[in-house]
Amino acid sequence: MPKKKTGRLPGNRGDRIHIHFENNADLGEVFEVTRKRVNDALSGHPGLKGKVKFTIGCDGDIFERSIRTTQVLFGYKFDRAELGKRAPQLRWVHAHGAGVGHLMPLDWLPPGAVLTNSRGIHGDKAEEYPIMALLMLNNEIPRNVSHQRFARWEQLFTDRIGSKTVLIIGVGHMGGGAAKWAKRFGLHVIGVRRTGRKHRHVDEMYRPQSLRKLLPKADFVLVTAPHTKDTHHLMGAQEIALMKRGAGLINFSRANLVDYEALRMRLEADELSAILDVFDPEPLPASSPLWRTRNLIITPHAASDDKSLYTPRTLNLVFENMERFIRGKTLRNRVSAELQY
Repeated sequence: MPKKKTGRLPGNRGDRIHIHFENNADLGEVFEVTRKRVNDALSGHPGLKGKVKFTIGCDGDIFERSIRTTQVLFGYKFDRAELGKRAPQLRWVHAHGAGVGHLMPLDWLPPGAVLTNSRGIHGDKAEEYPIMALLMLNNEIPRNVSHQRFARWEQLFTDRIGSKTVLIIGVGHMGGGAAKWAKRFGLHVIGVRRTGRKHRHVDEMYRPQSLRKLLPKADFVLVTAPHTKDTHHLMGAQEIALMKRGAGLINFSRANLVDYEALRMRLEADELSAILDVFDPEPLPASSPLWRTRNLIITPHAASDDKSLYTPRTLNLVFENMERFIRGKTLRNRVSAELQY
């Protein structure tokens, strides 16, 4: 009979856990796992000394050879076909990022293996963007930029932001951080989350079923929910139509939460303004009409990942989990196949 996968250190006392780090060149330096970054992270976990060995590959160059003995796989994109046969010792996969939609469904995950992700790693950096975006929307920056393109002088006077309401769809790590800052600026904060559980920085909390009745109340809509089968086009054409004239929308979560064509029509009609950081596909093709849409500011999916600290923080989380893995404890940030996050 095959040995039961317990989550404890495999084999004899002298065995080491093999973790393979798979890089993707197209993700860039911010997300690159280097030998120095791994060793720096390991130095903060002296209890792992002598218990871990690692390999680092890129775009499949040593993938097949490495996964034969890999117990832990770290990566964003990798060949998942018959992974259980190719990696017979695999017991844990860590997705380098918070979003795991590209890995669904989890039918490729070997029996007994678990998937974790990097939600919560974005930290303080992820809180800066929505506050910047809220201030920009309140000061009509998207409209002013559109006017600037055509040398159009039109004074757009606004009220102070503290007199207004923000609706945050998805009050998790990033949405909760945005709510904290929104309260500091005096905004009234309405939240929507799957559980409806209260949050100390949210004045009113609701479940997604209440979204349509809340949208007409919001001066700003901030989308920070995960993308799942249940949240696809959560902000669809009907929801976007319910946003009041002059309101602003921010999406720095996942593109497919929002119907961008429906949004674009209201932007072109000068009824809304928006700031978007996520798109499908990425990079956004030059042919996309979004590039030329009025009242819209585009940032190329670079809002929430700390240039210097994102991957080091992720590696620290992985090695914290490695300590738990060795002790047979439940790993942090486990992904639910049902919830898809």
